[in-house]
This record gives sequence, C-alpha cells and structure tokens, in this order.
Amino acid sequence: MHALIINGSPRVKKLSNTDKILDKFEAGMAEKGATFTRYEVSDRKQWDDMRKAFGENKNILIAIPLYVENIPGLLIEFLETLTPKNDGTEIAFILQGGFAEGVQLRCGEAYLKILTEKLGCKYAGTLVKGDNFGIRFVDEKTVQKITGAYTDMGREYAECGNFFSEKCAKFTGPEIFPVHIRLLVGIIFKTLAKRGFKKAAKDWGCTKPLNYRPYK
Repeated sequence: MHALIINGSPRVKKLSNTDKILDKFEAGMAEKGATFTRYEVSDRKQWDDMRKAFGENKNILIAIPLYVENIPGLLIEFLETLTPKNDGTEIAFILQGGFAEGVQLRCGEAYLKILTEKLGCKYAGTLVKGDNFGIRFVDEKTVQKITGAYTDMGREYAECGNFFSEKCAKFTGPEIFPVHIRLLVGIIFKTLAKRGFKKAAKDWGCTKPLNYRPYK
C-alpha cells in the first residue's frame, strides 16, 4: 500500500511530538513493504502539494495532537481548502495528546468521524493514545521508549489499512484510571508536578506566578 501522511501539528518539524511519533510509525510501515509520502501542515509552502496529493491518494493518514479537546486550527484551515472527494478514499487518524486516559481523547475522535464524512471519504479508524506530553522535554532514550510502540502500529496499519483491530484498541491504554490512581495523580500534580511546572516556567523566562490572573 501507499499512503499520504499529513502531520497536522502546527509546530515546526523539530518541535513537533507528532513528527517524532510519525518517524516510528513510518518505520513500522516500511518493515511491511508499505510506502508513504509525508507533509507537514506547519509548512504553508507544502499546502499546494498536499492538496494535489489529497486528490490523488486513496489511503490518507492524518496525525493530530489534541490540545484540550480541540484539534489545531491550522489543520482546520488547511482542510477547509480541500474539495470533497466521494471516490472511496479512506482516511485514518492518529490522535495523540498529553492526557493519559483514553476518555480524554474520545470527543476529538468523534469529531474526526464527522470530518471524514465532510471530506467525502470513508472512515478508517483513529489510533488513540495519550501520555505523550513529555516527549519534547525528556532525554533521547526516554523519547525512543515513548514513541517506539508506534512502530508496531505502523506495521498494523500497513497490513490492515485501518485502525479497527483489537490490537489498535488495546494500544490506547487505560480508558480511565482507577480511583486510587486518580487520587495519586491529583496529589502528584499538586506537589511534584507543580514544582516542575514552576521550574519550566522560570527556565522559559516567565516572571509571573502560574496562577497570575491579570484579567480576572
């Protein structure tokens, strides 16, 4: 199979978690003999080529970072320039975000089903996975550990052409954490994580406290 792959992240390539995930995913596809062409929606110079490729390809994969139940506006802007197809083209999605629970991404997943119909295409499923926020901030060994699992999903997509298999469903991980885990996570965010956020803010040059509300 050959697939058109679109990185829907608004971040430039070197700062995109989605880009690092796609590197591993594409490696898995290649192991199964599949080919692909990837474009970055963050590079507007590629938009004309992306539109042309959208019209020419029957297998399309769009990888999207989810920002608190909203997919990137830049991706929406690009998609609004496309002409619906109605020729049997199938679109699959990789939906990744920082929240670890699968339930946090389901609203976005539901929207993607509607979006596929609006584009005149068939829905080929969404690979949902959270807990990816730290990719930009950890060492390379940890990045490889986080993103490495996507290689197997690339193999799965190359073989099936969609994300409807049981293996893809299990890839999401916990749909919702048990009560004791949620309580523990709450404590961590109020203590260790809060200190970590303060340090990150200081390193980025922030001079106001995290709870600063200038327009309250």
